[in-house]
Amino acid sequence: MQSRCGGIALALLIVQRARMDAPESATPARKSGFANILRNLAWLLGGKGFAAVCSLAYLAILARSLELKDFGHFSLIFATGQLLCALATFETWQTVVRFGAGPVHKRNWREFGNLAWLCGSLDVFGAIIGCIIAGVVYYGFGALLDLNPQYVDMAFAFNCAMLWSRMTTPTGIVRVLDRFDVGTYVEAVMPAGRLLAALFIMAIGATVGRFLFAWAFIDLLVGALYWFAAWRLAPEALHRGNFRNPITALRENRPLGRFFAITYGSSSLDALTRQGPLLAVGYFLGTSAAGLYRLADQLALGVARVANMIARAALPEFVMAQVSVEATQFRTMVRQVTALATVGGIVVVALALMLGDEIMLLMGGEEFIRAADILVPVAVAASLGLAMVAFEPMLYSTNHAQYPLVIRAIGAVMLAAAIYLAQSEGVLAIAWTVAGWAALIAMLMGFATWRVMRKITRKDLAA
Repeated sequence: MQSRCGGIALALLIVQRARMDAPESATPARKSGFANILRNLAWLLGGKGFAAVCSLAYLAILARSLELKDFGHFSLIFATGQLLCALATFETWQTVVRFGAGPVHKRNWREFGNLAWLCGSLDVFGAIIGCIIAGVVYYGFGALLDLNPQYVDMAFAFNCAMLWSRMTTPTGIVRVLDRFDVGTYVEAVMPAGRLLAALFIMAIGATVGRFLFAWAFIDLLVGALYWFAAWRLAPEALHRGNFRNPITALRENRPLGRFFAITYGSSSLDALTRQGPLLAVGYFLGTSAAGLYRLADQLALGVARVANMIARAALPEFVMAQVSVEATQFRTMVRQVTALATVGGIVVVALALMLGDEIMLLMGGEEFIRAADILVPVAVAASLGLAMVAFEPMLYSTNHAQYPLVIRAIGAVMLAAAIYLAQSEGVLAIAWTVAGWAALIAMLMGFATWRVMRKITRKDLAA
């Protein structure tokens, strides 16, 4: 009841905020360059700072109330759901930002609406396919994850809820309209709702099923609120008269289809390399080892979320830079974002080295103290991802999206082989393997970015 009241209160705030924003105000005057990235990032960090505090609290409640074995079960179910979401969805927000910036700039709401409906249709298609895949995974291969058979039905239902709630088209609409403030309000519902739900569940008796139900309900609520916010900000675009046959629309716009395919491949490979190590730990070493890895990885995931925020704040500005800045300014913007992220990564690794034991003791208790050693390599991996956060948005915005795809494909193959060879040495060896993989990806992505930046001209940016 507490979680629902908190979610309803935040939902009313979002509704009130969205009503204040008429379509004419959806595209306010933009600042330029790095200043606008910092402004967007400030909104994201404002929400994510609140989310970080809440997530640390409910993560500690999860770990302490479920204990190691059940926390491992919850972690494997959640990681499988995240992987299925990535494999079955198309990260359509990137397409909305990349191809919607022009129509929004021209205030061509019909063209923007065509794009939004196309991306939304692909989200629905992905959710349907994902539910089918989830059924095959859990009812056909659940034993491979060392899951307790009593969790199979609830895991399937939870993953289906995640698939329908994680559509990213409305996220892209909010971001390309430069309304990161509205997105912050929407996304605040999730951590607040999870924290309230975790406290309530801890009070009445913690079980894996109760946490899965609460997480699924809150995910679906946030997904619905994002769609509502997008509709309130761009009602002319999301008018049903703008809907077109998705197949015809893709056929008529070959660059759009190519971008979909490349970003889908890249995001799927990224998800495989993010969730794959945890699933491998569960498969090779059991659910208790997976629980240890998950707690350390979840703490380091905060760094990955910061990287994701910077990328999401930077991509719209990089795309808008096609029509507003010189090539030298664009290169400077990329360097500034990279420098900002690198400093953050160094700080995180230092904290993991100095306070790893204390952090794990605080979060999970004595049972999780062994995860302190795992925290260091996963923090290194996350920090390397943070340092290269500007590379992928820059490559996408300059029509070089194929480079991240190729690099992640190479990295995924090498990571799978390395984990297979290291699994006999235990969970710590797998964690250091992930750190080595992150270093390889960072070097390759950095080299690709350096090559492209050398060749950037005003013509490249306008292409």
